[in-house]
Amino acid sequence: MTLAASQAEHTRGFNLHRQRLVKQAEPFYRQALALNPNFKEAWVNLGLVAYALGRAEEAQACQREALRLDPESADAQNNLGMVHYSLGRIAEAENCFRAALRLDSAQPNATLNLGAVRQLSGSIDEAEGLFRRALALGADPVRAKTNLALALMEQVRPLEAEQCCREALAINPASAEARSNLALAVLTMGRLEEGWREYESRWEVDAMSAPVPVMPQPRWVGQELNGETVLLYAEQGFGDTLQFCRYVPMVAAAGGRVVLVVPKALRRVMTTLDGVAELLSEDDNAALPAFDYHCPLLSLPFAFGTTMDTIPAPASYLRADAAAWSDFINGLPGLKVGIVWAGKSRTAQPHAVAIDKRRSMRLSDMAPLLSVPGCSFVSLQLGPPAAQIQALAEGAVLHEVSGRMGDWADTADLIMGLDLVITVDTAVAHLAGALGKPVWMLNRFDSCWRWFLGRDDTPWYPSMRQFRQTSRGDWAGVIERVRDALAERSRQA
Repeated sequence: MTLAASQAEHTRGFNLHRQRLVKQAEPFYRQALALNPNFKEAWVNLGLVAYALGRAEEAQACQREALRLDPESADAQNNLGMVHYSLGRIAEAENCFRAALRLDSAQPNATLNLGAVRQLSGSIDEAEGLFRRALALGADPVRAKTNLALALMEQVRPLEAEQCCREALAINPASAEARSNLALAVLTMGRLEEGWREYESRWEVDAMSAPVPVMPQPRWVGQELNGETVLLYAEQGFGDTLQFCRYVPMVAAAGGRVVLVVPKALRRVMTTLDGVAELLSEDDNAALPAFDYHCPLLSLPFAFGTTMDTIPAPASYLRADAAAWSDFINGLPGLKVGIVWAGKSRTAQPHAVAIDKRRSMRLSDMAPLLSVPGCSFVSLQLGPPAAQIQALAEGAVLHEVSGRMGDWADTADLIMGLDLVITVDTAVAHLAGALGKPVWMLNRFDSCWRWFLGRDDTPWYPSMRQFRQTSRGDWAGVIERVRDALAERSRQA
């Protein structure tokens, strides 16, 4: 009788769970386990509930209990791997997914999940094969096609990625992930009007680091302005803010009174941006002033209907003063070159970590540039990668001044005193471009959507030149081309 009652409670919970009513399902699973603590399926499903509600450690404990009861449970192994993945334990997650597939080689979810971790590890061909196999095995087609689209984007196959996303949306038009990935594909191909529209779905994607803004005032999406106050605010990284703040003067010119909120580290440099009536930093304790509309910076291209032909690209839109660095700059002979070899890794986001590994290099990879005659090199690198300077070969000279760089205004002032900035795809590239300084950006093979396809220039920054990898991970080829160009620039100086 107890077993039958336990099964009945579990069934009630499961029926709610499959309707995605996870909170409502939880008490039924707990009641099933109270009646039968050895009910493996109840432990598995309670673990899924805990996982869905963000209780990762509890979810892990539930799946481990299911495995204690049944070491042959491929579902429990797969679910345990999902918990590890959510905690950033990628190696442990891969071990679990492989264990699940040893138990059941046709397990579709474990196949799909293994593909995701192999993609993070850089095994993109293997990941693509696993996503396609997962589809054949009956995995959720929306999730599988969405993941496959990202793998195709990483191989610079945006047309195929677009098709995958459209197929996913034909199945589930409400899939924010499919729509957001579609946006990346079409933006990469330069179809900006459609791309900006689809990119608005980014706020619905769970993996987004920024929360969805909830405000009683309406979003500004291009409505006519007659002195109304528009609250504009940063989202995502420093580079995104530096790139898209170019739209702030356009909002002011359209008749809006602009209140701009940015990260504290950007506040001083943003005082040089035209069109800002009131500037706040994100950690200000003061309440926001009254406003009529609001809009995140990355939604301004959508609001203005930006196309490839109408990208606003002034020679510069931020300002800085090299005078603060004159004592240092004046002592540097020859061509003065700032370098950055690594981006900032966001360790809480496995996909972002993987991108950072592809966009960044080691200082030792960039070191051949330091032997170009007639140049003085200055490190603009901050964060842990700056420690690599200590391992430079004897004779290589790279000036390290990070102790004098407190915020982005200090970096901007230093850049204004340099002749050239050479950097990987990170915020310094955007800052140099926004200041109108010559900047050479060293770009990974699977370039970010904003740099488009097959270009060595960019419509965003007139002063920027791109040097792209011609194959995955080939920084040596990039550095060889940059070294030749730098030697020629030095001879002409």
